[in-house]
Amino acid sequence: MKIDEVTNVTEFEEIAKEKLPKMVYDYYASGAEDQWTLKENRNAFSRILFRPRILVDVSKIDLTTNVLGFKIAMPIMIAPTAMQKMAHPEGEYATARAASSAGTIMTLSSIATSSIEEVASTGPGIRFFQLYVFKDRNVVAQLVRRAERAGFKAIAVTVDTPILGRREADIKNRFTLPPHLRLKNFEEVELGKMDKTNDSSLASYFAGQIDRSLSWKDVKWLQTITSLPILLKGVITAEDTRIAIQAGASGIIVSNHGARQLDYAPATITALEEVVKAAQGRVPVFLDGGVRRGTDVFKALALGASAVFIGRPVVFSLAAAGEAGVRKVLEMLRDEFELTMALNGCRSLREITRDHIVTEWDRPRIAPAPRL
Repeated sequence: MKIDEVTNVTEFEEIAKEKLPKMVYDYYASGAEDQWTLKENRNAFSRILFRPRILVDVSKIDLTTNVLGFKIAMPIMIAPTAMQKMAHPEGEYATARAASSAGTIMTLSSIATSSIEEVASTGPGIRFFQLYVFKDRNVVAQLVRRAERAGFKAIAVTVDTPILGRREADIKNRFTLPPHLRLKNFEEVELGKMDKTNDSSLASYFAGQIDRSLSWKDVKWLQTITSLPILLKGVITAEDTRIAIQAGASGIIVSNHGARQLDYAPATITALEEVVKAAQGRVPVFLDGGVRRGTDVFKALALGASAVFIGRPVVFSLAAAGEAGVRKVLEMLRDEFELTMALNGCRSLREITRDHIVTEWDRPRIAPAPRL
């Protein structure tokens, strides 16, 4: 299939599966253990239905929004995905340029195959940096300072990964970073090497580097070393939302790590409303996980998300067609979202309300009985 024949986001995955080595495709595509949450991240969207409003003048539709004070063209941003040069030789460079051209935000992974500085050198753009907290806090402080110097606008701390989830495809494939690639952010601090092992090199690497003792006090500590806003990525309960806000988080990303960590965690779209209600508008809440259609974006916003992040669609489109592929995915989601807004009678993001959807946890809407 050629790129101009692609009509939806999911078709890019089929192309990527054909083009990529099995080990690489499986790394991007798979989830933890039984992969129940992986399937549920998608299936849960299909159980949310629309209540469209009709006869609204939708000749002009405004998709723009503000995230942490930055104006972006649409409420669709790029999530951090690791090691993008496994998908395409231009990797994170291509993704950064595509995000910039679409007028949206890219989040760079700590374990990228292009460095903070290299991504910054691709040109203007609003970028966030995803941070894993390593045992060596000097490395953490160094990464944060580098992101600040390179003009990144926020730090997204991954909080659901004290240990890497059990990803059986990676164990079977004995996943390792291809020998011509490096984890570029760690070259100068001797964390960049991933040795071959009998299971997953990534799991072994993480076991050696990531700090299992990560706790709320570290969120406070991060605020002492940076003035950048700190987003917590991986919150899915009301309890943790309230603590996150007390701890000074500037925003929350509802995420289950692409279903790669704890299997049988709820789909993020299912967890979203609980988090939104607990946040009470004090900080923005974003959704990460399972978004493949413009209808998904609308459903997330109707449940209170300020915007969404996409991950796998980016790496699959990158594998299929490099920068042009990522541009096309962003364009398709934008166009589908605009269509969904029009067909629901919404002209701006402010007009998307909870009344535009019905979920399986809503009470049935029963019309009053007619008077006799």
